[in-house]
Amino acid sequence: MGKSKLLYRNFLRLVGNIVLFHLIRLLCATLRLKIENSEVVSKLESENQNFVVAFWHGQMIVPWYLHRDKKFSALISTSKDGEILARVLKKWKYNVERGSSSKKGKEALNILVESAKKGYSIAITPDGPKGPSQEMKAGAVIAAKKSNVPLLLLACAYKNKKILKSWDRFNIPMLFSKCVAIYSEPILINPNLNYDDTNKLINNCQEKLNRMQQKAEEIVSKT
Repeated sequence: MGKSKLLYRNFLRLVGNIVLFHLIRLLCATLRLKIENSEVVSKLESENQNFVVAFWHGQMIVPWYLHRDKKFSALISTSKDGEILARVLKKWKYNVERGSSSKKGKEALNILVESAKKGYSIAITPDGPKGPSQEMKAGAVIAAKKSNVPLLLLACAYKNKKILKSWDRFNIPMLFSKCVAIYSEPILINPNLNYDDTNKLINNCQEKLNRMQQKAEEIVSKT
């Protein structure tokens, strides 16, 4: 590729990233949000207690938006799609770490744990970056366990949306759509929990988040 073409492509990518951020921000600002159990977040924040929040990859637009401009770290994949998301999150004041369960995941997770010990909250899509969809990997539970902070699960559903033909059936809410978000109660994890019990907890969290997701879908469909 010639130098001029490379510069032109980089210019288009830059413009696209800027436009995308403003489009997402505008979209989220139009949504009619109903948040259940938000008082658990308010209570933790009032106590200066940081936490880990986990939400499914396919519904992640509003969860990222809800925690913008706060003291949050995020683990984002090193893929090209991850780069786009990382740029948006940095504009929302997230401390972004790059990695995934398939590439540099252990190192990136350790960095997040260190961030948590410094007072940052952590946001994770536990089925990302490649799935299977709505099957929880260890990252969210292990991060909460190692950093000794509470874990919150967050389900999110949109009434009017476009569903992409991707592995996670990615949901894009329509402008002015109704949206329901549900937080779990804080889950406190014993840092001395053994391997088998940790795996059981991961499975329990997966089942709980899927039940919450179903509840959110049912509520928003009736509104």
